[in-house]
Parts: sequence; structure tokens; C-alpha cells
Amino acid sequence: MCGMPQPPVRSTPTRPSRPDASMSLLTNVMDHSLDDGYAEAAARKKAAGAGGMPKTLRAKLGLAAGLVLAALVVTVGAAQARVAAPVVAKEREELIDRIDRETAAADELESTVDKLRDDVSARQREALRQSGGGDQTNLVGILSGASEVHGPGVKLVVNDAKEAAAGGDSDPRGTSGFSDTGRVRDRDMQRVVNGLWESGAEAVSINGQRLTALSAIRAAGDAILVDNRPLVPPYTVLAVGDGDRLSTRFQNSADGLYLHALQENFGIRTSISVEGDLRLPAAPSVIVRTAQPITDSAQQRTEKGTS
Repeated sequence: MCGMPQPPVRSTPTRPSRPDASMSLLTNVMDHSLDDGYAEAAARKKAAGAGGMPKTLRAKLGLAAGLVLAALVVTVGAAQARVAAPVVAKEREELIDRIDRETAAADELESTVDKLRDDVSARQREALRQSGGGDQTNLVGILSGASEVHGPGVKLVVNDAKEAAAGGDSDPRGTSGFSDTGRVRDRDMQRVVNGLWESGAEAVSINGQRLTALSAIRAAGDAILVDNRPLVPPYTVLAVGDGDRLSTRFQNSADGLYLHALQENFGIRTSISVEGDLRLPAAPSVIVRTAQPITDSAQQRTEKGTS
């Protein structure tokens, strides 16, 4: 019985496959990085002697003229820049001097405004003393904010959280549209001040600005404004009144509990202390008007004028 024929044995060893045989496309791109058409054109140009430096005298003169023209353009540009540099520097110095002069003038005007405000406040206080009324007149000046006041009270410091930053991606606090960033907001200070008034404060100031019945606490971006003047944290609130009683009543009030919740939930830093003597400045540009009793003659003139 004949067996099956055996396959012929090769006399030469099998050629090993390339390691990059599976990346034929990438290999082809690497081996032929230059397009064949470009390669052929370069070869023809080299064979015709078109490559390298120009051969004829005319071509050499044209190349030299081009180089001279380029050098001339660069030289003229550099010269113009060098000539214009002192003029630009002089204009810059004049602009800086003008800014400095205008800044100094603005500072002087601001100082004059502050002096005039102090003078107006002093004249108002003097007018209140001369108008009579004794203690009642002094009380009107204190309550209206037209007079400087000092006495016992509480000192409340409210500051942003340590990790506070402008903006934020956490959930909004309240319904005002502000994102919670651990920053004190204008509505927070409004509640603090209203809570102090309700707890028995006789006079209140924030960062040295006296509050009156006409004061407004608002926001401009992330800044808090008191009577259109920006404040910088920490916010120091001074309230004149019965210190111990004022502190206890405020901390137990709804606004005091609200401030405590801000501290617990958002990391806002607060501290309150009872002080023996606080000094609050008078509010600028406060006009105090008091009612005067109408005499019989004045009443008769009024009735004749309306008849």
C-alpha cells in the first residue's frame, strides 16, 4: 500500500516577516514621505543645472540687487524706528506726568470734599445746640445720624469664608441668583443691620460709615455699597446701646440665627463682643428738619392763602 506523497522540503530557510508588516500603510507613508512627482521634478531640475546659485552674470546681478534692496529696506526701517523712539518716549513721559497731575488734583478735591463735609456736620451740630430743646434736640441729632455719638454697645465683625473666591459652581444660596462662594452679600448685611436696630441699637455704623434712616446697602457685582461707597471685608459693625442686652437680643433674634446659619453652612466668619465705649462718626450731608408748632397768626395766614 502506497503512502500519501510527502510535501517537498525547501532547501532554503523561510524569510522572516518584517516587524512592521501589520502597519503597511504607515510604513508606505514613511518610506515615501516625498511625493513621487516632486521627486521627479527635483531630479529633472538638478539634471538641467537649474538648481543652486545662478549661473549667468545677469542672474547674479539680479540676485545682488535684490539683496541690496532688502538690506536698504531693513536699514531705513531701523533708522525710522530709532528716530521715532525718543518722540514716543517723550510722549509717554508727558502722559505719565499728566496722569500724576490729574491724580493729585483728584486727591486734593477729595480732601476738600471731606473737609467741607466735616464743616457742614459741625455747623449742623452747632445749629442743633443753638435751636434749644436740650436733651430732645441732642436725641434727634443722635437718632438721625447728624451728631457724633459714643457709648457702650457691641462690635460685630462679619467676614468672608477662608476659601471664598469670586464666582463659583456650587448651588445658589437663596433665590437672588448669586452662586455660593462663601462671600458675604449685601442682603446678609441688610439683615444684620436690621436685626441690630430691632434689638435696640441707637446708632449703627459699618466700616466707619454711619447709617441713617436714608442709608442704603446695595450690591455692585461682588462689592457691597453703603450709601454708594464700596466696602472691603471684613465688615466691622458697631452698634451703640445696652451692650449685654443688645448682644443677647440680637443673637437670639431671627437675624442673629440667620447669621449663625451662614457661619455653619457656608463658612462665613463672625464674631461679636460687648464693648464699653464705642465712637461712631456723624453721617455726612444729613439735613435735620424738626417740626415747629403752628401759631394762631401763622394758621390764619395759611387759611387765607388756601381760601
